[in-house]
Amino acid sequence: MHWFLLSLAIVAEVSATLSLRMATKGSRAWYLPVVAGYTLAFTLLAAVLALGMPLGVAYGIWSAAGVAITAVLGAALFKERFTWVMALGIALIIGGILLVEAAAR
Repeated sequence: MHWFLLSLAIVAEVSATLSLRMATKGSRAWYLPVVAGYTLAFTLLAAVLALGMPLGVAYGIWSAAGVAITAVLGAALFKERFTWVMALGIALIIGGILLVEAAAR
């Protein structure tokens, strides 16, 4: 259950961040999903921690996945630059997540 909730927390955080980008370029109405998304993301992250997932694992996966997914979606949705160096960074993030998870077991 904690993995499902963590996945939802990541989706909520990424959605809020993408909405924040929209709010800075368009209607202020986008601030509503920003606030809702971040509130949901932190609430779900707290639930994951309450279920017993170690803080370093939960926060590491939540934040690193958010960075990686946001970078990819920023390039796809907003035509932001995406270079091979950024791709390498995402690969290193994935490797870091796997190392943190492996060390926590």
